[in-house]
Amino acid sequence: MKRKPRWLRFLLALAAFGFAGAVWLGLAQSAPQSQVPRQTMRPVVRGTHHAAASMKPEATLTAERILREGGNAFDAIVAGQAVLGLTDAANNGVGSDAVALIYEGKSGKVWSLNAEGTAPKLATIEWYKQNHGGTLPVDDGLLAGTVPGMVDAWYILLDRWGTMSFAQVLAPAIEMAENGFPLSERLASAIRSTKKLRKHPTSVALYLPGEEAPQAGQIFRNRDLARTLRRMVEAEKENAAKGRREALRAARDRFYKGDIAREMARFSEQNGALFRYEDFASYTAKVEEPVWIDYRGYRVYKNPSATQGPAELFLLNILETYDLKTLGFNSPDYIHISAEAAKLAFADRDKYLGDMDFIEIPYEGLLSKEYARERRQLIDLNKASLELRPGVPERFIPGKQPLARPMDYTVKDEGEHAGDTSYITVMDREGNVVSLTPSLHSGFGTGVVMEGLGFILNCRGDYYSLMPGHANALAPGKRPRSTLQSTLVTRDGKFFLATGSPGGDDQCLRTLQTFLNIVEFGMNVQQAIEAPRWSTRAFPSSPFPHVMYPGDLLLENRVPEEVRKALAARGHKVGSQGAWSMNSSAAILFDATTGVIHTGADPRVDAYALAW
Repeated sequence: MKRKPRWLRFLLALAAFGFAGAVWLGLAQSAPQSQVPRQTMRPVVRGTHHAAASMKPEATLTAERILREGGNAFDAIVAGQAVLGLTDAANNGVGSDAVALIYEGKSGKVWSLNAEGTAPKLATIEWYKQNHGGTLPVDDGLLAGTVPGMVDAWYILLDRWGTMSFAQVLAPAIEMAENGFPLSERLASAIRSTKKLRKHPTSVALYLPGEEAPQAGQIFRNRDLARTLRRMVEAEKENAAKGRREALRAARDRFYKGDIAREMARFSEQNGALFRYEDFASYTAKVEEPVWIDYRGYRVYKNPSATQGPAELFLLNILETYDLKTLGFNSPDYIHISAEAAKLAFADRDKYLGDMDFIEIPYEGLLSKEYARERRQLIDLNKASLELRPGVPERFIPGKQPLARPMDYTVKDEGEHAGDTSYITVMDREGNVVSLTPSLHSGFGTGVVMEGLGFILNCRGDYYSLMPGHANALAPGKRPRSTLQSTLVTRDGKFFLATGSPGGDDQCLRTLQTFLNIVEFGMNVQQAIEAPRWSTRAFPSSPFPHVMYPGDLLLENRVPEEVRKALAARGHKVGSQGAWSMNSSAAILFDATTGVIHTGADPRVDAYALAW
């Protein structure tokens, strides 16, 4: 018999392991709900050389393969995400926006990479008032799109920190796109159930040929995407004599300034969208200084611009003086205080966070311990707040006048706080770490496959506000304030933790809980990921029309009934979610004392971790 390919043998082994995990899932749900079980559904995966974790096993395997072949974390993250864009195609891909946090092993320096998309230059508040009834299109159609930032993020990661070529790191994705891969249950189900794909002929041609619904295990191919990636590699090879940097640049420029960009622009204009060639040609991702706070000796980093990430820092500052360990994991007091602090932090998110190229963010005040102390006084230990209460952090900046910022939200209509995003993180033997969150925002983004190119643009454009003066007000070339974020933590100047999760507005609350589960409640990285979760939507949602649900509090139903009743008695509008439904995390933790890398992945989804 012909020997099965290495990647297929690996996936078959993972499937067997997944069955064992499913058996444990049934056992875990019958365990005492008040305790986090010592036994986890997935093991902590440990190594001393390198690690990778992502939302799909194929992407994790690809990143680890690059590390074994001599690449570093930056080479591996590009290769892994390119494959992630295929196997997790509903949630990310070449058309994604993205953010990353980067730890340089030699210098100990942390960087932020901002690859959020920008609005077309024709996109204005006035245009939408005159042509779209004063509303934004929500997660469907090219009008909801922003310029994809993922390819420029690839380029920056390889050019500034990587060692390999586009030809090397894109080879696994090209091979999978050309020859096909077996669909997972999740991706097959997403293709079958996503109605917007059926609206667009190019999307039907790729995902539903013959109008037949795909099934798990069916081989899926995306030869148009393979050709798109090959074009980039061709440009690199044609410019190889000019040196590695120029060759990488040529590959990047073919996407944003060459024939690929012209095809995106032509297809956009033919289909009534606002993108033009200049929107792609003028785009650039940005390397920025991150923002951070100290939380009990841990330095927690976030991306600073066009992201909700700093809201987690506001929240941690508020929580820092509470004795969370004594309150107890998922006790009524712990969840109540955390949810009330989240409402305050996200009120400031809505008022102050946005694209720093267009607005001022008063971080000196927002991140100060004095401001957090003032905000903490608003928390009533016995009563849930039903209001949106942004603060005035400018008062904690000497000589600073308050910024006039209107609020834009509704409590009347149904809205969406969720989002479809992906995540991948890598650590190499030199101690470099990348924590990358790529996204199409909503399932299959705009829903429109770009003709002949094999990918879909993100639909992040439905995050803007159409209220002039709002921090997130739409403007040509502006990045929306995205939900994309992850967490990177150092201790004594050395890398400690990288973690991230899909989840729309809930992303900050997911990474917050993983971090606190480790540093406050002593959980290992896998326990921290698997532990029962809480969430709230008692603040304006990111997607238009920015709906707020006052008093909202959601709990996985593994949280005991007596806890739910105690929270309801304080005025929370408590909702119960599935036992394993409110997280999608992966994480890498490094013990600098022993030199051991600990990595974990969420059994709620298809996430997998590897280490060596």
